[in-house]
Amino acid sequence: MSIPKNYKEPSVFTPENLLREARRQKSIPEGVVSKVCILDPDGDIVQNLVATGRAHLNPYWACYHTQMYNFIHQGIEFGIVGTAVGASFAVLVAEEMFASGCELLISMTSAGQIVSKGHPPYFVLIEKALRDEGTSRHYLPPAPFSTINSKLMDCLGEVFENSRPPVFLGATWTTDAPFRETEGAISYSRSLGILGVEMEASALYAFSEVKNRPVICFAHITNQMGNIENDFEKGEAQGSLDAIEVITKAARAWLERNG
Repeated sequence: MSIPKNYKEPSVFTPENLLREARRQKSIPEGVVSKVCILDPDGDIVQNLVATGRAHLNPYWACYHTQMYNFIHQGIEFGIVGTAVGASFAVLVAEEMFASGCELLISMTSAGQIVSKGHPPYFVLIEKALRDEGTSRHYLPPAPFSTINSKLMDCLGEVFENSRPPVFLGATWTTDAPFRETEGAISYSRSLGILGVEMEASALYAFSEVKNRPVICFAHITNQMGNIENDFEKGEAQGSLDAIEVITKAARAWLERNG
């Protein structure tokens, strides 16, 4: 039995109230995070930034579960949170980011290849994500896909045409159970033209739609689900250098339009 959902009813428990109590308990000063924030579920980008001395802790981030780091790339300041894996964790952090002053969220998650666009690694700008997780159902009524905001897609426009590293546009499958990616589910996803399988995008896009918050999701296609030898190779610095370039192109396009 599932609890009936009233999708227009506001939540009693809010990220603002949670962060208020976290600041009190942890003696964190009032302040805002960077305008552009990044979710890095694998944590490879954060790890490289910290290891090379490019990132420092944000003093205002009051999340109970994560740390946020700040860094500057090509003149843009970013806030970044690593290892928030899975739909519910990603949306929890996204809610808190926007409640803390974020104005654009970019997620960069690794993904397994479904329909091939070449030999991994490469990137996909996720236009829509198949909803095979539970979190999105707390934000939107049941439907096959969650989609990126159309204005965001207009903003990104031709940014990734002839991009190096390559960035393809397409759909992904968001699952809650990475070790239940069965042949039947993969074949079904392939029949829909889905490019990769990941764990966050459909929930993040559902949150984005309901809360009217701009979220861009990328999939870094890095593997064939362990079905070949030497899989999961991302490239230099675990793919973090290429990932930052892709993220920065998207952020710059949004900033040029939104200031």
